[in-house]
Amino acid sequence: MSRSISSIDRVSGALLGMFIGDALAMPVHWYYNTETLINDYGTVRDYQCPRNPHPDSILWRSSYTPPPGTADIRHDQAQYWGKRDIHYHQFLRSGENTLNLQLARELLLLLQGDGRYSAQAWLDKLIEFMTSPGSHKDTYIEEYLRHFFINLGKGNEPSLCGRMDEKHIGGFSLMLPLTIVFSKSPAYAKEISLQHLALTHGGSTMKQWGELISVTLLNLLQGQSLYQSITAGASQSALDIDAQILQTLSDYPDSIVVGKHFSSACYVEQSIPATLYLALKYQDSPEEAMIANTMCGGDNAAGELFWVPFWGH
Repeated sequence: MSRSISSIDRVSGALLGMFIGDALAMPVHWYYNTETLINDYGTVRDYQCPRNPHPDSILWRSSYTPPPGTADIRHDQAQYWGKRDIHYHQFLRSGENTLNLQLARELLLLLQGDGRYSAQAWLDKLIEFMTSPGSHKDTYIEEYLRHFFINLGKGNEPSLCGRMDEKHIGGFSLMLPLTIVFSKSPAYAKEISLQHLALTHGGSTMKQWGELISVTLLNLLQGQSLYQSITAGASQSALDIDAQILQTLSDYPDSIVVGKHFSSACYVEQSIPATLYLALKYQDSPEEAMIANTMCGGDNAAGELFWVPFWGH
């Protein structure tokens, strides 16, 4: 028999789920060869430290050139860019969060301190955090942040520095805190969540998938089932997502569904359906859902929607 879950439990679980899932997946983030993932870390059921070498790392192909006269947001981590086998999160300790979730924490602290949401206050906090040496120890900085600070260094207004053609799931890690915190006012929560998302992850693709996520989550937080919530989200976003079809995939191994049927990469058209599949399959066991997500490899941290499995009932 399912126990009654209070709205406070749902909100707390949603927020905790984001941080727990990210920290669990962090050491195997962007492992695309799952056999190598298992050889290096085993079945990841507990927090682990990341280790070099990272065999699937493409950090050596990543680059960032700060505009003249501006801070290098990589700070002392810049020396590792362009080198092979470097783990993206090499200096994080067991249980620590990736940069995206550290920024989500900063957003939550800002909301707690101000008692309200202000886009300008957030942009000020983002700039302060990213330009302050020692604010974090993560080696990798996602493309959206590099793009933002290149535009900022060119003299653009902060509110106009985001990319208008984004399609990476990592952006939702900065949207979810607003959806969750203001979930008692669903219309407002959805509106500001999408506006906030557009500050760094603009474009019609992100808006449409963001609407699916926000509506799904808001329905979950109101006590609806996961199936009903996904159906409502798909309807309002006009996306071709069928919860019933996703459930039928549960008969197959995760390694077939995520990695072959859906890509385990970061692009929203693949990563969000893959995440919803895992949520439906493991909705009665949040712990197993997070472990399954971790073991699928790919972009399994910093944006995968870990909150979903907390409300199967």
